Amino acid sequence: MSNSPASLPFSTCDLCDAHISDDSSDFRVLPPVFHSYGAHVGFMGEVSTVQCLDDNSLVRAALAESGDGRVLVVDGGGSLRRALVGGNVAASAAQNGWAGVLVYGCVRDVEELRAASVGLYALALNPMPTVKQGQGLRDVYVQIAGLWIRPGDWLYADADGIVLSRRNLLA
Repeated sequence: MSNSPASLPFSTCDLCDAHISDDSSDFRVLPPVFHSYGAHVGFMGEVSTVQCLDDNSLVRAALAESGDGRVLVVDGGGSLRRALVGGNVAASAAQNGWAGVLVYGCVRDVEELRAASVGLYALALNPMPTVKQGQGLRDVYVQIAGLWIRPGDWLYADADGIVLSRRNLLA
C-alpha cells in the first residue's frame, strides 16, 4: 500500500486537532466502519456523489469520466448484498484520475482493487456482482453512516480515519 503518512499533505488526526471545537457541521468525522481496499490508504479531494442500491450502473459511469482528483462517495445504503465496485471499475477510476472512492456498501476483487492506483474505502467485501438496471441518482446529498455529505464537500482519508469538510482545508 502506498501513501505513507509522511507523503500526504495532511493527517486526519491533525485536522481533527485543528477543528476539535467546530460544532457547525462544516467539519465531520465518519464513524470507524470503513476498511481500506485500494492501493492508496490516504487520499483527499472534492466530493462527487452517487446514490444507488445494489446497482452500480451510475458508479461505473461516474468513474469512467475524468475525475480531476475528486473523490466519489457512493451511498449504497449500507447494503452488504452486492459489491458496488470491483477490479475493472477501480482500474477505470485510477485511469481517469479519481483520487479515491468511498463506498457505503461492499466491494469485490480485492487483489485487483489493491493493484489499482486509487484510494478505496468500503464497509466489506462481497463477491456478488450488482444487477445493472441504470438506477440511482448522481450528485445529490447522501447520508453515509448518519452523516450528510454534499457534492462539493472535501473528503480526507488516511489510516486513522475519514473526515469531511464543507471547504478545502489545505487551500
